[in-house]
Amino acid sequence: MNYYIIIPAHNEEAFLADTLNSVQLQTLPPKKVIVVNDNSTDGTESIIDDFIRGNPLFEKLNSTSSTDHLPGRKVINAFNKALETLDGTYDFLVKLDADIILPHNYFEKISEIFRAHPEVGIAGGFAYEKDVNGEWELNHPMNKDHVRGAFKAYTKACFIAINGLRNAMGWDTVDELLAQYHGFKIFTEEALRVKHLRPTGKAYNKKARLLQGEAMYTMGYGILLSSMASLKMALKQRNLSVFFHNLKGFFNARKNKTPYLISEKEAKFIRTLRWKNVGNKLLNK
Repeated sequence: MNYYIIIPAHNEEAFLADTLNSVQLQTLPPKKVIVVNDNSTDGTESIIDDFIRGNPLFEKLNSTSSTDHLPGRKVINAFNKALETLDGTYDFLVKLDADIILPHNYFEKISEIFRAHPEVGIAGGFAYEKDVNGEWELNHPMNKDHVRGAFKAYTKACFIAINGLRNAMGWDTVDELLAQYHGFKIFTEEALRVKHLRPTGKAYNKKARLLQGEAMYTMGYGILLSSMASLKMALKQRNLSVFFHNLKGFFNARKNKTPYLISEKEAKFIRTLRWKNVGNKLLNK
């Protein structure tokens, strides 16, 4: 199968070379890799240039945006700029972070998943991060059916159906919900162990958590689902302020009448799916 990779990169000189090395060593190489140098002020661009000189697979796209290292709009803006330069001759499309190391057979296995399961629209492995003892430990969301935004692969049909990625915090949740709305399934492969070099949340701050609450509002969660999701996040991160910052972001968005990211019909489907998942988890306990 043919595929493209897009890698947004903002001040990633500490990790980028490892990521690009793992990409160029793939047993199933991509057609093209576009690395978006997103307003970096460190050595990110020179690392990209080094790889371009050594391998025509890589291309660079310079982008000017904010200097904040925040999830959501900044990342998807960079992704979409690269997407505009690609044609439609691919079987699947990959959004990849600049701080991970992939197993050498990662995309060969992703290709096999898509071929064997035509109903699957989004696929990926599991993230591992170093603990305090330097050991690689699983650090995945409680929902094992979720593919982390750091290494998402979309079939062409699914990506078109969901109309691309939403330009907001929470994009890597709404994409999966919309995929299911359009009849696609999510596939996670535990054997694909991805090394995440920057532990989740280390570069994020209060502003990011406010954006998370805003995302819950714009995805049509409603206050009860948003509260439950925020509490789960706070417990996972062992930080109660996450709960309050999320809800503040939710109420700010409601007060400002921030537009939904999705249609009301899609929002209704998402709420129903979320409550169904809550019910299933309670029944399985």
